[in-house]
Amino acid sequence: MTAKKQFQAESKRLLDMMINSIYTHREIFLRELISNASDAIDKTYYKGLNDSSVSFEKENYFIKLSIDKDNRTLTLSDTGIGMSKEDMEENLGVIAKSGSLAFKKDNEIKDGYDIIGQFGVGFYSAFMVAENVTVLSRTQESDQGYKWESQGADGYTIEPATKETVGTDIILKIKENTEDENYDEYIEEYRIKSIIKKYSDFIRYPIKMDITQSKPKEGVEGEYEEYSEEQIINSMVPIWRKNKNELSDEDYENFYSEKHYGFDKPIKHIHVSVDGVVSYNSILYIPESIPFDYYTKEYEKGLELYSSGVLIMDKCQELLPDYFSFVKGMVDSEDLSLNISREILQHDRQLKLIAKNIKNKIKNELQNILTNEREKYDGFYNSFGRQLKFGVYSDYGNHKEDLQDLIMFYSSTEKKMVTLNEYVERMPEEQKYIYYASGESIERIEKLPQTELVSDKGYEILYFTDDIDEFAIRMINMYKEKEFRSVSSGDLGIETEEKEESADTQEENKALLDSMKDILKDKVKDVKISKRLKNHPVCLANEGDLTIEMEKILNSMPNNQDVKAEKVLEINANHEVFEKLKNALENDSDKLDLYTNLLYNQALLIEGLPISDPVEFTNNICKVMM
Repeated sequence: MTAKKQFQAESKRLLDMMINSIYTHREIFLRELISNASDAIDKTYYKGLNDSSVSFEKENYFIKLSIDKDNRTLTLSDTGIGMSKEDMEENLGVIAKSGSLAFKKDNEIKDGYDIIGQFGVGFYSAFMVAENVTVLSRTQESDQGYKWESQGADGYTIEPATKETVGTDIILKIKENTEDENYDEYIEEYRIKSIIKKYSDFIRYPIKMDITQSKPKEGVEGEYEEYSEEQIINSMVPIWRKNKNELSDEDYENFYSEKHYGFDKPIKHIHVSVDGVVSYNSILYIPESIPFDYYTKEYEKGLELYSSGVLIMDKCQELLPDYFSFVKGMVDSEDLSLNISREILQHDRQLKLIAKNIKNKIKNELQNILTNEREKYDGFYNSFGRQLKFGVYSDYGNHKEDLQDLIMFYSSTEKKMVTLNEYVERMPEEQKYIYYASGESIERIEKLPQTELVSDKGYEILYFTDDIDEFAIRMINMYKEKEFRSVSSGDLGIETEEKEESADTQEENKALLDSMKDILKDKVKDVKISKRLKNHPVCLANEGDLTIEMEKILNSMPNNQDVKAEKVLEINANHEVFEKLKNALENDSDKLDLYTNLLYNQALLIEGLPISDPVEFTNNICKVMM
């Protein structure tokens, strides 16, 4: 009987830790074993480069998976270089000893071939699903095969064995089911096939498997019989490694659908191939429709990350900034620093370089769509414009330079969405500011009294209908040396004759305005004669950095904020109501109180602000009517 050999103490601890905590999903074991099998075939290729006695005909090399449900075994076979007894001792007897890594260091990489498994831990992931692992292997140099066998951390045995062909068979005795884990799935055809498609679809060698099919039974109508047929499961050549000239829009759309990036049709794809400080291939998609869960905590951003065609992560968040989180796609690179056999990605310089390049590619493509396919961009912006504005606002405005030319707002004059650049290019020479008005909808903003003066001057007004709009614009502050100014701000920067007249009227009616201010007490900061009103009797303006719309948004949040904008009640001195106010000041203080409160509450309603006492307000209306 062959004596059992012990793993080194450090290896035993690593094996236990790996089985129980390192890998995030048990299904990863198959990815690791297939990658190792691919490496074994690559080693034969490299050997053939230096040894004329070794021929490498790619069609003779493959990976085969076999399932035996009765014996609960899953077998993975390759036609690669195989292992001698010494190889087994060195590579399978010491966990984290990587034969692939050593081989890679000793051989120059040529012709697009690369060694995937570089870290020597992946093989032992098999113990996550197997109670016993047997390895049968034979090298080309010997007719003698060897068998390595282990049940986990207790150790392993190596003994001579018969093997007819060169290569390696790994036989996993799958664990019995427990209350918490269903191990039966790893001896199910459909499950093994789906894991291969998910992680190893683009391994360069055929991955074969006997698949159960059904066909009509001869001589018996309506009955079917099962038969087994060997099929190649993987695609082998990924779309991103093909020449762009060979691919059609339909090819990219099919890939989008096959990878389940979305149920919509993407408006644009970006195929990136970079060779430089860091080399990678990438296919990115800008979706047409917003996912139903996009603004929920369940939505996960990120791109699929591959290393040499092997899927490492479903969602690599580090590759996308939050403001481009709607982008779907993948990145494949051989240059990333990975550890624990590809399971954990290091936050390294290469990753940051790829992420920066991807960000710029997305930004440039969106700018290109905006410039050349405006209707398509309008559709995209309707879905994801809010996210771009969040990007302007987030991180204290650090990303505004990337995004300010991509955001749009509804225009009072164009009656459609326009960019900031389009607005500025149309500005009259004498116009000082970029004017905007905030409200819940375009229809409500169009009726705001505060827009009258700016509109009469023929100046364009941007309508802010998203709760993020004003906050984002505050971060931009100035665009092409033009400051943003709300139509409700204290100073609109518009010089008019009416402005001088209002200053005189303000002084003449100081007693009235002071009385109204006393009646309203701390509800307003001041009461003034309006410089902006033409037809409406009253409106609210604001002073300071916090606008009335910001007050509404902040106070609607669930953290019990109670913020107040500095409000100014503005009265139209040319309106009939103003004469009523002057008469009340001289003849009836109760009526002045009544009129003042009515006008203040009207101004609140115009702004969409709540009235503190609706009953009192309706009673006051009745008093006026009597």
